[in-house]
Amino acid sequence: MLLNFLFYYIFSADSKNYLHVHPLFLHSNATSHKWAFGAIAELLDNAIDEIQNGATFVIVDKTSNPRDGSLALLIQDDGGGMDPEAMRRCMSFGFSDKKSKSAIGQYGNGFKTSSMRLGADVIVFSRHLDDRSLTQSIGLLSYSFLTRTGHDRIVVPMVDYELNMSSGTLDMLPGREHFASNLSILLQWSPYSTEAELLKQFDDLGSHGTKIIIYNLWLNNDGNSELDFDSDPKDICISGDTKKVDRIPSWKAVNEQHIANRFHHSLCVYLSILYLRIPETFRIILRGEIVEHHNIADDLKYIEYILYKPQSGGSVEGAVVSTIGFLKEAPHVNIHGFCVYHKNRLILPFWQVVSYLNNRGRGVVGVLEANFVEPTHNKQDFERTSLFQKLEGRLKEMTWEYWDYHCGLIGYQVLKKSRPPASHVLSHFTGQGSVQQPVGLNQTSMAADRAKAGHVDVGAVQSITISHGRCMQGLPMKRKEPGDLAKLEKVKCQEGTCGNTFLQHVNQETINLMQENKKLRAKCLEYEKRGEELSIKVEELRNEVGEVHREYERLLAELKSLDVMKDEKDVNM
Repeated sequence: MLLNFLFYYIFSADSKNYLHVHPLFLHSNATSHKWAFGAIAELLDNAIDEIQNGATFVIVDKTSNPRDGSLALLIQDDGGGMDPEAMRRCMSFGFSDKKSKSAIGQYGNGFKTSSMRLGADVIVFSRHLDDRSLTQSIGLLSYSFLTRTGHDRIVVPMVDYELNMSSGTLDMLPGREHFASNLSILLQWSPYSTEAELLKQFDDLGSHGTKIIIYNLWLNNDGNSELDFDSDPKDICISGDTKKVDRIPSWKAVNEQHIANRFHHSLCVYLSILYLRIPETFRIILRGEIVEHHNIADDLKYIEYILYKPQSGGSVEGAVVSTIGFLKEAPHVNIHGFCVYHKNRLILPFWQVVSYLNNRGRGVVGVLEANFVEPTHNKQDFERTSLFQKLEGRLKEMTWEYWDYHCGLIGYQVLKKSRPPASHVLSHFTGQGSVQQPVGLNQTSMAADRAKAGHVDVGAVQSITISHGRCMQGLPMKRKEPGDLAKLEKVKCQEGTCGNTFLQHVNQETINLMQENKKLRAKCLEYEKRGEELSIKVEELRNEVGEVHREYERLLAELKSLDVMKDEKDVNM
């Protein structure tokens, strides 16, 4: 009933400046974001989408409200900016002009929900430059203004300017009959009390870009600001949300400091993993410091790559390569789950698809980009479709299989012993460093085909680009039934050679490595022998030096004795 009331006025809008939605909708709509960092991420998505328009950075920082000195949140980018009409679409509800398939935001509701989740009021400054003109637009979405003035519909005051090329001055755009009244509202309810102060906010925007200032930030249940700007001068934290881990005392620190626990309360940590890939030309700048991008796949050891092809209605919906392995800190960390991205954006961080018993699954973490399922509006979960349920089941299966065959690598009793790998499965470890060979799982439950390049060609599936930012030498496919093994003999790897040829190549490479290892060991023994000889020689020389020193001391004493005798003789004469 309330929802119908909130949306009643949407269909009776009679002005471009006034949106007929009840102000209570701002609050109810914002509750879709249960997590403050999720709301900030939504605002950053807009800046990431602006990379295609030349954006090179997004700034996240604190600023202050000059009216009362209270803290405010600043988000600024140097993207293409918004012209007046684009600004109106941004401030409206349920509209999106992001047609690109790679765009993160699609619903057109992210700005409103995220900004209202973080604070009661938000003011937006945007400068846009095209071949014809340079425009500056200012818009205010203020819950304080709407509720205190008793409005029964959302009023979004906006003012627009255009640079007069001949005079070099800013002119009010013609046809904006509400300019004076909108400017009056802005000066009364925004952080800036004069038009000059408003326009001064464009000084650091350059020729194009957008600045968002969220003020009157919400408080937590303790009455403190939900966003903590003081605990760490280089970070923004969530007040009182440090996650405590009840573990063995010697393991407690490594668990609490792990990225899987810290991202809950540290914005710097969360932003470092928020995007699977970031162009080298783009920077996320938090509190004046560049956030270093972190690839979760780099935290894994004993890595395996698994190809999954989800199907719906008998047709393949896509293909995804999952990276799975043990965390390098395993078994000392009580962490497991999959980090699931959608169109480069992290949706589910460390999603626990299994509830492990007796430590089964401990330390197993995976990374994948699932573009065949749709995220919810707040981008903190996925729509519970049949495809998503199939994905969840497949990831659970991957976790159990990986653990059962490889838990011995981290000190647990192996539940299932691996059989010798099939001719098309490469199973080899080089240790626990960052550069490792992939793991091959048991052939009876995972028939796998591996390609030497960065993508695979399996049946009718086209080349699948691996996007986890790692050099993958082996790539196992989805597990097959034993009856399907015969079909795999017909599958060709990308260069056109079959699995046996690939095995011959691997075997020859192994023989070469063994021969090289034998040569190196012989050299090592030779060096050790030479070292022992040099040690004996050093000892001999040290003894000789000792003898020479003792002889020197004896001769020096004898010389002194002779000098004394000479002096006595001279005195007697």
